[in-house]
Amino acid sequence: MADGLVSLPHWMERGRGGEGERGEKLRNQKWGCFTSIRPTDNMRIILTIFFGVLFGFFIGVSFPTLSLTKFNPSSTLLPEADFSNSYGGNIETLVKPVLNATESPHLNDSSKIWAPSNPRGAERLAPRIIAAESDLYLHRLWGNPNEDLTSTPKYLVTFTVGYDQRNNIDAAVKKFSENFTIVLFHYDGWTTEWGEFEWSKRAIHISAPKQTKWWYAKRFLHPDIVAPYDYIFIWDEDLGVENFDAERYIKLVRKHGLEISQPGIESKTRITWKMTKRRDDFEVHKETDEKPGRCPDPHLPPCAAFIEIMAPVFSRDAWRCVWYMLQNDLVHGWGLDFVLRKCVEPADDKIGVVDSQWVVHQSVPSLRNQGEQYEGKSPWRGVRERCLNEWSMFQDRLAHAERAYFSSTRTGPSKLKSL
Repeated sequence: MADGLVSLPHWMERGRGGEGERGEKLRNQKWGCFTSIRPTDNMRIILTIFFGVLFGFFIGVSFPTLSLTKFNPSSTLLPEADFSNSYGGNIETLVKPVLNATESPHLNDSSKIWAPSNPRGAERLAPRIIAAESDLYLHRLWGNPNEDLTSTPKYLVTFTVGYDQRNNIDAAVKKFSENFTIVLFHYDGWTTEWGEFEWSKRAIHISAPKQTKWWYAKRFLHPDIVAPYDYIFIWDEDLGVENFDAERYIKLVRKHGLEISQPGIESKTRITWKMTKRRDDFEVHKETDEKPGRCPDPHLPPCAAFIEIMAPVFSRDAWRCVWYMLQNDLVHGWGLDFVLRKCVEPADDKIGVVDSQWVVHQSVPSLRNQGEQYEGKSPWRGVRERCLNEWSMFQDRLAHAERAYFSSTRTGPSKLKSL
C-alpha cells in the first residue's frame, strides 16, 4: 500500500483487468454489499414488507376467536406422569371444566358477579353455587356422594354428657329412632370410650372440657346448621325415659301446635315450677295455677308460655330465634326459660308441656362437680352462684336492649313489662 491507497486483492485486480462481464458478475456475487440496488428491487422489498405486516395483523385479530377447547394440555404442556392413583386415571375430567370456562369471556371474571341477595360476604358468587345451609349428616370417604345417605333424619337430639352417666344415656338414646340425628356434647373429655355402645358409631361426638349445653348449643347448633331438622331436642343427661317415646312425642307436638315444649316432669325431689309437673288428666297443658304472688299475669311465665331448660324441644323456626338470644358468655342459661315466649306468637298457645310423654328428673349434680374451688368457696357453691349471677345479668341485658330499641324508634310501651 502506497500514497494512502488501498490495494485490492490480487484476484479482484485480475477481475478488473479484462474479464469483462464475467468479472463484474463475480464481483457482484462476492461483494453484493457494494452493488447498487435498482428501483424495481426497492419496490419489491416494500411490497413484501407491507403484505407481511398485513398478514400478521389479520393473524393477531383472529387469534382470540380460536377455540381452546380443542387444545389438549395433557399431551402438550403437562408432563407425562401417572395420575391414576390420585385422580382415578383420567386427568382430563379435572382439566376440561377449567378449559370450558374460556367459552364465556366473563365466566372466570369474579368482578362481573355481584348478587346482593346472597348471604353477606358471598355477593361475588353466582347464586346457584351458594350453599347457605348445612346439616349434621355423616358422609363416607368413598363412592358417589349422591349415594352416601340411605336416609336423612328429620329430628335432632343432643345430650350434654359425662362418661359416668353412660348407662342412663344409653337408655335415653334407645328411645329415639333412626329419624333422629344423635349428638353428644362431652364435658369431661371422654369420647372414644362410648364406642362400647353400638349406636355410638352413628352419633356425633363433640368434646370441650367443663362446658354447659348452652355453650355447645351456641357454637355448634347454628340455625343454618340444623336447618334440615323439624325439631331440636336439647336435653340434660339425668333424665329417666322409661315412660317416653320420641315419635309419639313429635305427633303430640304437631297435634297441639307447640313450637316450644317439654315432656312432663316427675322428680324424686321438689319440683321448682308447677307448670312443668306432669298431670295425669291431660295430654298436653299450656297453663297452670302457681303459688300466690308468682304470676301477676296468668298468661305469662311461670303460669303460661313457660317451660324449663332441662329438657326443651324447639321447632326449627323457634330455635332460630332462641339461638340469636343466647349469650356467648352466659353459659348456664338461667333466666332463658322466662323469655322463650318472645320467640313465638301467641306464646301462651304455642308453648306447652306434654303430659302423656313424661320423664323423670333424677337431679344428678354432675355439672356442679365440674367446678373448682373459687374465692374460698366449694366447687358446687361457686357454680350455683354463677348461675344466679347469670340470671340477673341476662335480665339486665334484655331490659336495656328493649329500652334502647323503643327509644330509637320512639314507639312501643313507655315502660317495659317485667321479665
